[in-house]
Amino acid sequence: MRLFLLPISTRRSLIYCERLHDRLASERTWLDKITNKANEMWVAWEKDEKSFKRWKKTITVYGNKAFKQIPYEEWGLKTIPALTAKRKSAVVEGKEKVEVMFPGLFLQEKKVPSILLQLATERQALHRKRMLWSIFGMPITIPFILVPVIPNIPFFYLVFRAYSHWKALQGSKHLEFILKTKLLKTIPSSELDEVYTAGLMYSTREISRNAPRPTQHQIEEISKVVDKQTNDGSEDVMVLQRWNGKLIAERFKLPEMEVEIERAVEQVERAIKGKEELVEEKRELERATAAPGQTNGEKAAEIPLEKRSEQVEKEIDDVAKK
Repeated sequence: MRLFLLPISTRRSLIYCERLHDRLASERTWLDKITNKANEMWVAWEKDEKSFKRWKKTITVYGNKAFKQIPYEEWGLKTIPALTAKRKSAVVEGKEKVEVMFPGLFLQEKKVPSILLQLATERQALHRKRMLWSIFGMPITIPFILVPVIPNIPFFYLVFRAYSHWKALQGSKHLEFILKTKLLKTIPSSELDEVYTAGLMYSTREISRNAPRPTQHQIEEISKVVDKQTNDGSEDVMVLQRWNGKLIAERFKLPEMEVEIERAVEQVERAIKGKEELVEEKRELERATAAPGQTNGEKAAEIPLEKRSEQVEKEIDDVAKK
């Protein structure tokens, strides 16, 4: 089993699990078969144009919007398989290797275990509680079965959320077990360093694809620029672009990874932007309520967020030109 720890910003990371050996059809459980069938049905509904008033496609449109609101941490934990007795013994006996890859110049190796432990443990209580809420809510949706033509969407949504929380909970327990056994092998990836650097150097996927690979000097310099912009860790700085998810997925031949990265980047961008807007509002309020002698003091000397972003882009452009 191989894990990817992908920093989205300097403070938030996505965990993604690649199974090196997919199960044979004969080895799949009934839960695997139901999940695969549901995924196939959802894809078919997305393309359905013939249903009454296109209700199937309409449901998938609103459903996909709802999926985007599910925290990326939950999606990431769901990629980690449940810890079965067979898998546990395989890990302990050394029959199954567990390794984690990460961009070594954009994420310090010594921080990897603590980040993984936080991802494994901080949401367990939340997933357990919300799984139970979803299960307890299912009987309440029974009256919706009387609606003609359209299936009981509220019931199936609660089923999905209960399953999703259960899957994330199992994934978090598996990750926690791996960390406790101390059998996880950390692997700084030069390939990830390259893709991350290209994402910061270039403005689009097409330019990045056609440009030469970043040199080691450029990678090191841009990682220093990013580190500098965090102001000794006090600022959260984006290190991954949304369009860059496809390039990472292509580099490691994991097409399913693309949507996970794009979703995570969108959510982190929104969170950082919201926090910056709150900070800026607070500064505006402080400037408005401060005494006249203070308005030209330290608060006026603070660098606006827009100027800080321009400085980052300028420093990265300077490195790219070298």
